[in-house]
Amino acid sequence: MEPELEEMLKDLLWLNSVIATELIQITENTSQILRKEDIPESCRVEHAELRKRALEIAEKCHPCQALKDHLEKHQ
Repeated sequence: MEPELEEMLKDLLWLNSVIATELIQITENTSQILRKEDIPESCRVEHAELRKRALEIAEKCHPCQALKDHLEKHQ
């Protein structure tokens, strides 16, 4: 694979991981607003696992402490 193409694919995977984690947060926030209470614990656990996996994918492509720090604030 051409280096330029490989780098572009890594960038896209990283960006998709960021988008995925933000969508999880939007879903949680919306759920809290609609329920007028905290999200169910089962969702919190599942979302944490999804965030963790998305972060692993992102770091595999482009290690970024800022993303990890930001995601820790979500929880």
